[in-house]
Amino acid sequence: MAASLDDPETLRAASGTVRRVLRRLTQRLEIRMIALAIVLAVALSLLSPYFLTSRNIFNILDQSVVTGIVAVGMTFVILTGGIDLSVGSVAGLTGIILGLCAPSVPLPLAILIAVLSGAGIGLISGVLIAYFGLAAFVVTLGVMAIGRSLAYIFSGQTALSTIPPEMSGMVYTSVLGIPANVLFLAALYLLAWAYLTYTKGGRIIYAVGSNKEAARAAGLNVLFYSILPYVISGALSAVAITFSIAQILSADPLMGNAWELDAIAAVVIGGASLFGGRGSIIGTLIGVLIMVMIRNGLNLMGVSPFWQGSAIGSIIIAALLVESLVSRRVGR
Repeated sequence: MAASLDDPETLRAASGTVRRVLRRLTQRLEIRMIALAIVLAVALSLLSPYFLTSRNIFNILDQSVVTGIVAVGMTFVILTGGIDLSVGSVAGLTGIILGLCAPSVPLPLAILIAVLSGAGIGLISGVLIAYFGLAAFVVTLGVMAIGRSLAYIFSGQTALSTIPPEMSGMVYTSVLGIPANVLFLAALYLLAWAYLTYTKGGRIIYAVGSNKEAARAAGLNVLFYSILPYVISGALSAVAITFSIAQILSADPLMGNAWELDAIAAVVIGGASLFGGRGSIIGTLIGVLIMVMIRNGLNLMGVSPFWQGSAIGSIIIAALLVESLVSRRVGR
């Protein structure tokens, strides 16, 4: 005989099942971050009637592209327990390289040269860190200074405005009403997620970040997968500056300034550990959206740019503190 829905035992069993499901969901960091993003979106929509308009939503997605691309590379680096402070200056330098090459070679080749230059700089950083054992913070700080200096030298301390007009199609072309740069960002995150989740290389990156010596003892190629994230980070910095240049058709040696701070903040907000071995590409994407929503909402509310840094920093610290307390409570 089937149990009645009014039977106390049935109700208790159903209630217990619901509690277990909710507990498992709250133990997923990504679920908690999505909930935080929703709460933030609701709060900003109440503070500004323009926040949830279709135009502003597309604006948020557009603003997420550059930070989102750089944050993918930063995620790979942080998962191995490293840090890359050079992404902003590498972006600025490769942007100048692109601006210098664009007038004299086909545009696709100019972009390829810039991306390979970024990957090459990342390779140098990765070798110095992984092979020679130098501190990632110090190496990438040095590369940051060198990159910014070379950007000024190569550009002649001026912006380059010789970018072919057709380059703007990378940003302003739409597919089914969705801008091409937003589609590229979605494809990049899907590819990065698949790599980290389903490939041997992705598992090795997590293993290197969790315990490098144990990974080496297990016969894994620790050296290669300690260098690879810096190569990816450098290359994606060049890709990000390419989209930024496509928007304004100009390359400036100051471009990319402080990108490393936004990228690191987005990755950490997304739940990655700065000690390595923990984090996800989905969490990074949510972290990017949270960062962009905060900045966008402050602009809509007319908050002075001089106060925005303090407001964003305070919100980030508060979000991380709440997440840390919740993580301890749910056991993750």
